[in-house]
Amino acid sequence: MAAEIETQHLNAYFGDVHAVKGVDLRISSNRITAIIGPSGCGKSTLIRCMNRMHEVVRGARVDGKVLVGGEDIYGPGTDPVTIRRKVGMVFQKPNPFPTMSIYDNVAAGLRLNGVRDWKRLDDTVERSLRLAALWDEVKENLAASGVSISGGQQQRLCIARALAVEPEILLLDEPCSALDPIATAKIEDLLFDLKSRYTIVIVTHNMQQAARIADNTAFMYMGKLIESGDTKTIFENPEKELTEKYITGRFG
Repeated sequence: MAAEIETQHLNAYFGDVHAVKGVDLRISSNRITAIIGPSGCGKSTLIRCMNRMHEVVRGARVDGKVLVGGEDIYGPGTDPVTIRRKVGMVFQKPNPFPTMSIYDNVAAGLRLNGVRDWKRLDDTVERSLRLAALWDEVKENLAASGVSISGGQQQRLCIARALAVEPEILLLDEPCSALDPIATAKIEDLLFDLKSRYTIVIVTHNMQQAARIADNTAFMYMGKLIESGDTKTIFENPEKELTEKYITGRFG
């Protein structure tokens, strides 16, 4: 079973800007959790704290706890590189390495970790591309540039690259915002298939997307977690008036 995530009074800052404010959130394993809210509310910062990507920004800092499988990833002696292998991330804009082939894009993380065995690399590339529902589309052209394929295929390639190092958790930051409806549907179908293997967190500005694919939903506003729970409940019977206003389009 993939790991669950829990934040305990999590705060994140960019210099003097308090971007995430005291968030307590539990994300269940082997489910899709959507994080929704208006632009600038702290959604992306929150998930970047979950694999220690936030701290790579100059002047950024975190306090509070993030537990992954019960381990505090900000605890003393914790290696951020190890955490980022365990908690993979896919960004808003597809970002294959432009000078690398499709094969080398997927194999990049393994090679960075010292893997040189060709059979292991071949097997992992095929497995990861199959998991990302891309193998049948590119298997005859693995030597082609990673940026030679369509935008939707590039995003699935980035998902395959994240899966190749065998994470337990997959974070996705608005992965469909640059894609057309057909490519978006393929990504959504893929995430639905992947949740049996991974814990998935998706930041999305698209509430219809959250309603379609998420088991649980968390609503953020101005850096604070306003409400979280079962997606159907959040959308149909939220506890907080602010959540209802956002869901019904009265602001945001």
